[in-house]
Amino acid sequence: MLKIGEQLPSMTLEAFHKNDISKINLDETRGKYLVLIFYPADFTFICPTELSEAADLYEDFQKEGAEVMSVSTDTAFVHKAWSDNSPSIKKITYPMLADPTGELCRALGTLIESEGLSLRGSFIFGPDGNLKAYELHDNSIGRSAMELLRKLQAAKFTDENPGMVCPASWKPGKGTLKPGVDLIGKI
Repeated sequence: MLKIGEQLPSMTLEAFHKNDISKINLDETRGKYLVLIFYPADFTFICPTELSEAADLYEDFQKEGAEVMSVSTDTAFVHKAWSDNSPSIKKITYPMLADPTGELCRALGTLIESEGLSLRGSFIFGPDGNLKAYELHDNSIGRSAMELLRKLQAAKFTDENPGMVCPASWKPGKGTLKPGVDLIGKI
């Protein structure tokens, strides 16, 4: 499993994006933040709520200089069929990566080998391709895209402000911390 500070593996995956099936090389995301949202399977119950919420915030992620991609072990053709049949999924404009061999899921530690499915995992990579933050959930627990956006904003802030750190529940415009110094004013 990848650890904080380690590089995103280099690989090319099929994706369903903009009503088309194409290949995406993860190396092409260098230079911007990358948010990967792993989920168990298409045509399930919690997954459309999470992916739809991320779709609603996609422009906010992009304003932060990030690309969002969802990942499951389904094929790109199954992603297309899901989009064709679900209003929640149809509104997704970010790439939906297909990982039917589990290569990316395995590399990031989300693959449930006995089921061939992924755990719910969220990963934020910096522009240099290094892992900044991640979380893994049991598949019965949904995630918050708003919290994922907040973590991205905190990662970006600390990258742009070396020596500064973000306290619990920090949001842009709120006070930050400098180790060894008290909470400082709004930045």
